[in-house]
Amino acid sequence: MTGLWCGYGCGLLAGSGDDTGIWHQIFNFDNYGELLGLVQNSLIAGVLLGLVGGLAGVFVIMRDLPFAVHGISELSFAGASAALLLGVNIVAGSIAGSLIAAGAIGLLGVRARDRNSVIGIIMPFGLGLGVLFLSLYKGRAANKFGILTGQIVAIGTPQMAWLLGTSVVVLLALTLVWRPLTFASVDPEVAESRGVPVRALSLVFMLVLGLAVALCVQIVGALLVLALLVTPAAAAARVTASPVWLPVLSVVFALCAMEGGTLLALGSTLPISPYVTTIAFILYMACRLIEARRTKHAPRTALDSPGPPVRTHT
Repeated sequence: MTGLWCGYGCGLLAGSGDDTGIWHQIFNFDNYGELLGLVQNSLIAGVLLGLVGGLAGVFVIMRDLPFAVHGISELSFAGASAALLLGVNIVAGSIAGSLIAAGAIGLLGVRARDRNSVIGIIMPFGLGLGVLFLSLYKGRAANKFGILTGQIVAIGTPQMAWLLGTSVVVLLALTLVWRPLTFASVDPEVAESRGVPVRALSLVFMLVLGLAVALCVQIVGALLVLALLVTPAAAAARVTASPVWLPVLSVVFALCAMEGGTLLALGSTLPISPYVTTIAFILYMACRLIEARRTKHAPRTALDSPGPPVRTHT
């Protein structure tokens, strides 16, 4: 299937001039209906990742964990690279690497300062291992590139089963811990005084986040996983603080980025990740403009009266 895709792209470029060839590499909708059948699994996977990334991203923003997402993705990359080298299931390798990183961050990084130090140590270690395994791998270069920047047509039925099963686990876990995890994320001191197991919830969420990262790595690649687990939730947080609308908008934005990126990448010879990240960035900037417009037209507070509480964003 990947060979068919590459053959189509090469034929397209061979029949084009320099300027047209560059444009066709980015956007080309010739034979679009025929090609749509190649990405049915990718479209289904995009829905799963939109749900997982949008919901998990809410807590990533609440708990200030974008750096952790990047750290986990590096070890997920190492796990996937090791699986590729050994000829075993890449999704399983990616999940194993993510869970190891997430567990280490959750256990060793209780305080924010310790957590950042642990992540700073794990990131180069995971990246170094991944580069080592890919250097030893003698197979197709497209397989190496896909782990880093994502693939659009390489999702077969076995990989789809892994993605579906892992997504169900993540969504069920988030459903079970949503309310106490929200309480612990917003006000951990009060939550702990009320008997909420704050530390246990933190570890559970890190493991769930590890699974979510492993899922996203399969589609958008290890380098750009932040576009699904951070950007949609950060955009939603710009326009609402509602505990209901924040996750809803985060999921909607993640779905728009994934499905829109998949459909645009279908007519190109480029990886899917540039399209997903660009759409996510446009949504984020649009939300910033909406927030700025609201702030500009909001009634001014009297100088001698207390202003509204300042809300921070990522």
